[in-house]
Amino acid sequence: MPFSQTPAAWTLLGLIVVVSMLGLKAAPQLIERNLLRPYQVVRGKSIGTLITHGFVHADFGHLLFNSLTLFFFGPKLEWDIGSSRFVLLYLIGLAVSGLGTVMKHRNDPAYASLGASGAILAVLFASIVYHPLDDIYLYFAIRIPAVLYAFGFLAYTWWASKQNRDRINHEAHLDGALTGLIFVGVTDYDAWRHAFATVAGALN
Repeated sequence: MPFSQTPAAWTLLGLIVVVSMLGLKAAPQLIERNLLRPYQVVRGKSIGTLITHGFVHADFGHLLFNSLTLFFFGPKLEWDIGSSRFVLLYLIGLAVSGLGTVMKHRNDPAYASLGASGAILAVLFASIVYHPLDDIYLYFAIRIPAVLYAFGFLAYTWWASKQNRDRINHEAHLDGALTGLIFVGVTDYDAWRHAFATVAGALN
């Protein structure tokens, strides 16, 4: 989709790449200032990082994964729902996933989080509602229908969030994904009905 038709997705993608690259290559203090620190947020400090933490990333792999997901699914979703609703979804996904992180780690002064994953997953899962049978390539090699990916991702992320075996913020991923699904249900319930009918038709 060209910029003129989907300006919000391309603008957000550009901001994420530029700000993250500046932080990783030239100005590490940019990352430090925008880390989401739940301990500080619940004490009335750095509240703006509920949004700004989504524009910095921990490393190039983290940035690449989020950028590619937004690249492939953002413009298409913006075309489906319009620029205003797209931006609203993105910001809500970022804020909700951030608030979930704050609630879980509010008493840990050492904990910090960053990255756009919550918002990106809100976009991805909203897009799955509109295109449930589109192919998603897992690790760029394994092709599966979007609806199956959604079930698998939600199940794995819920399980992983209970294990605490790695440093990945699985709760933010889950919160973002659920935000995308709920957002479509609230703003365009017909899309959910169409998704169910599409999947049911494919199974018959």
